[in-house]
Amino acid sequence: MVTIHIVDAFTDTPETGNRAGVVLDASGLNASEMQNIAAFAGFSETAFVLPAQGPDHDLQVRYFTPQIEVPICGHATIATHFLRASVSGDTEYPLNVLTGAGILPVEVSTEGQEIQVSMTQGTVEYGPLLSADELDLLATALGLAPSEFVDGLPAQIVSTGHSKVIIPIQSRDVLDGLEPDAEKLTLLGKKIGCNGFFPVVLDRSGGTLETYGRMFAPAIGIAEDPVTGNANGPTGAYLVKHGVIQLSESYSYPGHQGHKMGKPGTVFVTLSLDRDNLKVQVAGQAVRAGELEYLPCA
Repeated sequence: MVTIHIVDAFTDTPETGNRAGVVLDASGLNASEMQNIAAFAGFSETAFVLPAQGPDHDLQVRYFTPQIEVPICGHATIATHFLRASVSGDTEYPLNVLTGAGILPVEVSTEGQEIQVSMTQGTVEYGPLLSADELDLLATALGLAPSEFVDGLPAQIVSTGHSKVIIPIQSRDVLDGLEPDAEKLTLLGKKIGCNGFFPVVLDRSGGTLETYGRMFAPAIGIAEDPVTGNANGPTGAYLVKHGVIQLSESYSYPGHQGHKMGKPGTVFVTLSLDRDNLKVQVAGQAVRAGELEYLPCA
C-alpha cells in the first residue's frame, strides 16, 4: 500500500492553487511503479521522495505526470517540502535536492503557523524567439488576433529546468477569453521543441509589477495547469532579458494564476544576481487536502 498525500500548492486555501500528489517514501519503487501511481493519482504532477544518491545532495525527488516523467515541477516541489516540514517534522533546511534539472537548493521558512517554501530553479536557458510563421500558428492555436500580442516583447522559449514558451499578451480580458486548440498547440510544440505555453499579462495597475498567466501543455496531458512554478520562474528571467525588470541587486513580484479555473494561487518570484549569473527563485505556501491509497497489482 502506497500513501499519496494530496497537497494544494501556491495557496493557503484548500481546493485552490495547484494540486500535487506526494509520496514521502518512494525508496522501494521503480520508475514504472512511480508512473503507474502518478497515473492513478491523476494530478498534473506527483512527486516521489527518495534517499540521496550521492554525497553532494541531501535527498532526491522525481516527478511524474500521468503520462511521463518530467525533470522538475514547481508546485510539486512546494508541496513536497511543505509536507516534509509540516507533517514529517523534517525541518533540517535548507537542503540540496537532486532533481532531473540538477541539484537545487530548497528553503523552508516559518512565520507563526504559516510555512513558506522557496526553491532555487535551474540555470536559465534562453531558447529561440518564435518566428513570424510560428507566431501565426501560435495565434491560431490560442485563438488570438496578432494585435493581442504585446509589441516589442517576443514570444520566446525560456527554461529554468523545464522549458515554456513565454507569450506576453495585452490584457486580462484577452487572457481569460483564451480557448486554446489542444491539437494545434501539440503540433506547434513538436515543431518548436517545447510543450508548455504560458500567455502572460504584465499588470502595473497597483503601482508595482504583478503578472497574471495561464499555462497550457496538452502534449503531456495537461490541458491547463492552475499555478505553475516552472512557468512563472522563466517569465521572471524573460522580463530581465527583455529589459522589463532592471536588475541591480534583487527584485521580487507576485505571479498570479488559476483565476479562470476557479483555483487562484500566487507564485512569489525573486530574481537576483549570483556572480553575474541570474538566479531565479519561486516561493509559495501550501495546504493539505487529503490522501489516496494505492494498492499495487499483485
